[in-house]
Amino acid sequence: MNDFDVQDPWGERSPWDIAQPNTIQPANQEAPVTAPAANPNPFKIGLTLKAGAGYDAEWITPTIYGATADEVAQRTVELINALKQHGVIELTSKAAAYTREQHQGGQNAPAGKPSFRNGRVQYEQSSGPERPDNVPADYTYREGTGKNGKPYKGWFPPRGSNGSPIWI
Repeated sequence: MNDFDVQDPWGERSPWDIAQPNTIQPANQEAPVTAPAANPNPFKIGLTLKAGAGYDAEWITPTIYGATADEVAQRTVELINALKQHGVIELTSKAAAYTREQHQGGQNAPAGKPSFRNGRVQYEQSSGPERPDNVPADYTYREGTGKNGKPYKGWFPPRGSNGSPIWI
């Protein structure tokens, strides 16, 4: 038999019949040593500055790095002072309030509960009682059955606020 001929791949000899050079490294050969990359800032602190207790409140979440714990602590103090000095916290609060006002779920939202009918979102008008004078404008009327099986009716504050429900 002849050596494999690339010009005649259907010839007498298969390429698997030809001895291949040994590409396996001997077991006693050492692998090259590489130094691990040094982390210049092994210390890190992440902060979450929240404007309220609920998830709907605005957050500022900076991360501070440093070579030592003392450096991270000092940078944290510098960051908080800079945020205060430049009005970043107040500006974030104003931007969040503006965004909420523009969002369809905010004060400009249609009244009623949304539902999907006939290929469109429809807003059902609340069948609740007329709003009493002592109920704030941002409260919503809800009624249903609680986990304990007892029915409830009342006006509820917006999610994330500290207000209490006004029961009927």
